[in-house]
Amino acid sequence: MPVARINQVDIFYEITGEGFPVVWCHEFAGDYRSWEPQVRHFSRLYRNVTFNWRGYPPSSVPTDPQAYSQELLVADLLGLLDHLGIEQAHLVGLSMGGSAVLSFALQHPERCTSIVAAGTGSGTTQRERFERDVQHVVSALLHQGMEALAAFYTRGPSRQPFLRKDPKGWQEFHAQFAAHSALGSALTMQGVQLRRPTIFALKEQLNQLRVPTLVLVGDEDEACLEPGVFMKREIPSAGLAILSQSGHTLNLEEPQAFNQVVQQFFHLVEAGKWPVRQEVTTSLLPEATRA
Repeated sequence: MPVARINQVDIFYEITGEGFPVVWCHEFAGDYRSWEPQVRHFSRLYRNVTFNWRGYPPSSVPTDPQAYSQELLVADLLGLLDHLGIEQAHLVGLSMGGSAVLSFALQHPERCTSIVAAGTGSGTTQRERFERDVQHVVSALLHQGMEALAAFYTRGPSRQPFLRKDPKGWQEFHAQFAAHSALGSALTMQGVQLRRPTIFALKEQLNQLRVPTLVLVGDEDEACLEPGVFMKREIPSAGLAILSQSGHTLNLEEPQAFNQVVQQFFHLVEAGKWPVRQEVTTSLLPEATRA
């Protein structure tokens, strides 16, 4: 079992395929297995790295609450790239993984050929409700366990499209989530999800980002729609793709559409055809014709 010792924790990872590296960063309710439809597709062309964040066995599950933060996830990701000798890669993240990838690109742009932030930005809008939900999730994890949480967490509004479209795929996702560490998940929710900055708070930093960026969101993922549009507006190198009648678990819910959009993005980046927007004006007239 491949494990990298990084920042005093063991990080489990898998590598599939050969070629330029793509690193897949999972969401709170997922793990390295959540990227199976992408690994099967992209391993034909790329070297795919999947891994489990700290708190997700077989990676280490620290018991100290201070061992969980988005900053530590970014440090773990950097350490994993160094461990594998990867100087640059396409980085793809969903939800919590998308936030970590975005933060990584802001801190280490030289290590990113491109980034994909899918279903990213939960907790940015309706902040008070989000904080209440986090406390509810943590309480359920610590007092009732993973199976009790999975019973309602995987059936939330943004997960319903997945359940509706692919009941068998959803059941596999549900079973994998229910087998996670309750302690690791609770501390991740408290330390990473609750404490990370909102997307709106990153405005000035996003304005400076020049790494090719694809923002991908489902139109039934209410918590991430507004943050997704915000990232498109504030990141000069960003493009926005919205999948219709789709929720939060985009890569599993619509694997073919997800893979197609991401692969096209990679090809444009690699061909040098993904532009960085210049400052624009709201006028309908060209600069030279305005009085």
